[in-house]
Amino acid sequence: MGSKQNSIKSEQGRRGFKLCLVMLIAVFTSLCIFATSPANAGIDDDRLDGNIFVVYAGNGSLVPSKITLSESLQRQMPAIIVYYLDDSSDCKQYAGVVSRLQEFYGRAASIIPISVDSIPIKDSYSINEVGYYYDGAVPQTVILDQQGKEVFNGKGQVKYEAMDDVLRQVFDLLPRSESIQLKRRSFNEFNSELVPQ
Repeated sequence: MGSKQNSIKSEQGRRGFKLCLVMLIAVFTSLCIFATSPANAGIDDDRLDGNIFVVYAGNGSLVPSKITLSESLQRQMPAIIVYYLDDSSDCKQYAGVVSRLQEFYGRAASIIPISVDSIPIKDSYSINEVGYYYDGAVPQTVILDQQGKEVFNGKGQVKYEAMDDVLRQVFDLLPRSESIQLKRRSFNEFNSELVPQ
């Protein structure tokens, strides 16, 4: 009878150990789930949330750039250089404008987004290097025409229409006042599109 009691006590001990182990795992898992902070991507803060064109413009095709400035100049193609930082709220808010530029001019001009952190530090740059045009501000947009002449240099969140006016001159297009009027239609909180009225 003593061995039977020992067997029962041993079985109860194993069950108690298993129950404690399950409870410990449940408590640990709960702490891991509830103690972690949620992923908060914020367009109005200077935190790094990932690449701004992917996260805020919904356009991962902008980065990395498909063509370098040197190649664009060799092909005598207009270039739109956009200097940015992924952890700048101004750049995050501006990413949608750059995406719109690609939508309308991406086949005819080179869109070259450049993270300023990737510009090599040098005493001087040649005219076919992106560091040549950078003035120390983000966002900064530089437009070069087919001959490589700088025709626009805007710092900060430049309006799409200001760059569109310059690009219309570069491509010899009708001014906006003589074109079909387009109206903005928003399809989410960050992106919009232009549609005929």
